[in-house]
Amino acid sequence: MITYRGERFSGYNKPKRTSGGPKKFAVLAKQGPTVKLVRFGDPNMTIKRDQPARRKSFRARHKCDTNPPSKLTARYWSCKNW
Repeated sequence: MITYRGERFSGYNKPKRTSGGPKKFAVLAKQGPTVKLVRFGDPNMTIKRDQPARRKSFRARHKCDTNPPSKLTARYWSCKNW
């Protein structure tokens, strides 16, 4: 277990759900020597990744395949979830 700013994580680059927070997920992202706490996801929205049309639209809208982002961004983790 890793404690970072009072929050516990099972390891680096392993997303976890946040309860009562401003975002749905949090991850302690590590890329090289840089470590960053990244929060992502709207807690009020449901994820419908099992619907192919919605999945395709989300991935195109966030440019998941054409312009891969850094691990230290919320976009990277949202794309990885989808």
